[in-house]
Amino acid sequence: MTRCLLTKSVTFDAAHQLHQGDESHPYRRLHGHSFRLDVSIEGEADDKDQWVADFADLSDAITTVRDVLDHAFLNEVAGLETPTLENISVWVAKQLQPILPNLCRVAIARPSLGETCTLEIKG
Repeated sequence: MTRCLLTKSVTFDAAHQLHQGDESHPYRRLHGHSFRLDVSIEGEADDKDQWVADFADLSDAITTVRDVLDHAFLNEVAGLETPTLENISVWVAKQLQPILPNLCRVAIARPSLGETCTLEIKG
């Protein structure tokens, strides 16, 4: 058997504001980002199809999350009242774990800023 890590990426645009820092901190103002979401699953390639999962099924699962976040005000998404990269990663994992039991990693990035948060999920 072959153990593999499969990753599917999607992008979305969203607005948020953070309440950390003093009153003059720019993150406190409403602003937006283009985000990249990478979701990884891990498993053994099966004997029948020789794959861990169908990428179409992985894409369908990720799209349901992307559709909630895309062009949203993240502070208004239940569970994302403080939408840091760390909290977005945890929120995504909670949404996907029931659908993707072999979920092992969620990464959320703001590519234009060179920033990424990666959440490793232990089995």
